[in-house]
Amino acid sequence: MENSSPIGIFDSGVGGLSIAREIRRLLPNEDLLYYADSAYCPYGEKPPSIIKQRVFALSDFLLSKGAKILVVACNTASIVSLDEIRNKYDVPVVGVEPAVKPAVAATKTGTIGVLATGVTLSGDRFSSLVKRYCSKTDVVTQPCPGLVELVEKGMINSSRAEELLRKYTRPLLEKNADTVVLGCTHYPFLREKIQAIVGPGVTVIDTGEPVARQTARVLDKHNLKSSRQCRGRETFFTSGDIKTVEPVVQLLWDDETLKVNYVPLGGISIETN
Repeated sequence: MENSSPIGIFDSGVGGLSIAREIRRLLPNEDLLYYADSAYCPYGEKPPSIIKQRVFALSDFLLSKGAKILVVACNTASIVSLDEIRNKYDVPVVGVEPAVKPAVAATKTGTIGVLATGVTLSGDRFSSLVKRYCSKTDVVTQPCPGLVELVEKGMINSSRAEELLRKYTRPLLEKNADTVVLGCTHYPFLREKIQAIVGPGVTVIDTGEPVARQTARVLDKHNLKSSRQCRGRETFFTSGDIKTVEPVVQLLWDDETLKVNYVPLGGISIETN
């Protein structure tokens, strides 16, 4: 694998762009490949077997494009399949997990709240996080159906987004949580609205910057960091409808000129029963 090879990043949809933008800020000379599996989004409502099938299809595709490292920019996919991805492939793999440890360090009331998908909150990896770090901390979990879909549509400033966020943060505030973890990579695009709702006395934490730092550490460890002096390029792919996905990627990446390539990677059922 060459140092000039790209970083491969994928998510169930556009949410992983919150990770990709932090990687871009920290590693401006790296080429990035980003795959939004929007036709199969959200993963949080699908059984683990289907999520794993999709994850392997996306990983195979990014590796076929020369990716030197895989960044699983999706909490649900990481919770369900990270160990299996690492066992299957010969490249370094970076995953994401809800930022429970820094939340525990930040809380003053002894109560943290976690907003995430149902699959993430019910997964063994999340349970392990809570057991490791929360022996003296109360954890209030809140599944958030509907939020991913709003971000996928670019409706981050909509009244519907505010309505759902008020609904989902209320149980956390009622339990005196003073730190809120955004346990889905889609949610940072709603961060300003979340902060406005919970107020300045509540700390809101996501994983974008820590994952970018970990990606840099892993590249250094394997001597894979690009030595080029010029800015890297970004290439975007999706399984979704280009007419729907491309404008949202342009909005979230803040670039009206970028193009998204349609690569369906089909042939896998999306049925949930």
